[in-house]
Parts: sequence; structure tokens; C-alpha cells
Amino acid sequence: MSGAGEAGGTGGTTVPGGTRGTTVEGVAGRAVTRAVTTPSGRIAALGRAELTLLGRSRSTLALALLVPLVLPVGLVSVVDGMDVADVGLTAGLVLLPAAIGFSLLFGVYQALSSVYTARREELVLKRLRTGELRDAEILCGSALPVLATGLMQSLVLVAGSTVVLDLPAPKAPQLAVLGLLAGLAMCAALAALTAALTRTVESAQVTTAPLVLVSMTGSGMAVPLELLPDRLASFCQLLPLSPVITLIRGGWTGSLSAYEALGALATALAWTLLAVFAVRRWFRWEPRR
Repeated sequence: MSGAGEAGGTGGTTVPGGTRGTTVEGVAGRAVTRAVTTPSGRIAALGRAELTLLGRSRSTLALALLVPLVLPVGLVSVVDGMDVADVGLTAGLVLLPAAIGFSLLFGVYQALSSVYTARREELVLKRLRTGELRDAEILCGSALPVLATGLMQSLVLVAGSTVVLDLPAPKAPQLAVLGLLAGLAMCAALAALTAALTRTVESAQVTTAPLVLVSMTGSGMAVPLELLPDRLASFCQLLPLSPVITLIRGGWTGSLSAYEALGALATALAWTLLAVFAVRRWFRWEPRR
């Protein structure tokens, strides 16, 4: 080094990746440059690299962007044949949460399961573990682009539904925000868990299918839980995506009591924590050969 760094060892230099280099005195009296990084900086750097890789994967990108936008169109005729007005709902209040649910399932859960599986099989995750990144930072950084895509897609769906379906402003927007954030976190954790059970990227379509199908049919997306028999509805409320749909729909209707909102949030948190525990215990960093 030269200049202030050699003279006093008190200066700082900026290093790539948003980190800050500081000079400290070495044993021999020389100034040594040490890169000081933060967890947020490391996660952001990994997220930028993952965004580049995601842009090169056309199949994953199409799954994340197009499928959630197309599927809700097929529900229009189904919803029109339901007596949703009897339970205080409109077609828009059914279709919007369903569209966001599709975005979470396909744009986040299924896409991220493929991403984790692909990075593991390509030894990317293994190489990242040999550096400064911690395990949680690797998983969070790899998920950042997909989560950002899911968030932006949900906002687009809200804006589009407000115009096309003539939806009113949400009466309890905080519940909708909590539901969306809880859904993003849960789907990311479940994606990591599913990747642990997935052998190849191609088989990710199979290993994610059970949760996708169960959520589409029983979480209030295709058929609101209010239209189901009481016992069946009580069981379906415990499915992973059910509390997310309940909170988002309740954000617009404003019909959820504090007890119901806390119960839905607790269910979503329980699924997320259970998935995180399972990932910490069983996630595989080596290729499954």
C-alpha cells in the first residue's frame, strides 16, 4: 500500500461488493488491509450474482413470471358459478388472493426449489460454504431475486385487479401486507426443504407438486373456505398457504377479528419455523448422486 495507508495505518479503502477495507498494524509493523464485510452486504452481493444466473435460465424465469399471471384467468368461469355473494365476497375478492397465491406457489416456491437444487448439483453451494458466507446467508442470498420477483409480481397483480376487477381499497391493509410477507418467507423455507428431497432440477416439478396441488384445492384459492363445510374448512385452515390467503383476503374485506388474524399469523409462523428447523437438520449441500 502507499500514501496514508502506509504512513499511519488509519485510512480506509473501499473494496468490491460494498465492503470497507480498514488498515491494521501487522506483527512486523506493516499495515495490512483487511476486508470488513457485513451479513447484509454479503447477502446483497450473492443476490446480485444470483439475479444474473436467474436471467440466463429461461425456463425458471418463465415459470416465475408467466404461469402466475395466466392461471388466474382460468378461475374466472369457476368463480362466476359460485355463490360468493352469500358469504360477503365478490369475484375480485376471490380472484386477487388466488392470483397472489399462484405467484407464491409457482413464482417463489416452485422456482426457488429449482434454483436451490440446480445450485447444489452444480457445486455452487458447496463452493460458497468454503468462503466467508454462512449457511443462512447462502440460502437467503440465493432466494433474494426470486423473492423480489414474487413481491413485484404481487404488487402488479394488486394494481391490475384494482383496475380490471374494480376492487375497492383494502380496509385493513396491514393484514394484507403481513399475509404477503409471511407467504414469501414460508415459501422460501419450504422451497429449501423441498430441494433437500429433490435429486435433479427436472424432478423438482414432481417433488413440488403435492404442496402445489393441495394448496390450489384446499387453501381457499379456487374455492373460498367460507363455502366449505365447517369441519373441512377447519382442517383446510391448517394447510400451509391457507393463513396467507386468509390474511390477504381479510385485508380487503376487513372482516377478520383480531383473534382470527392472530390465529392465521401463528399458523403461518408455525409452518415457517417448522420448515426452517427441517432445513437446518436435513438440507443437503452435496449433490445427490
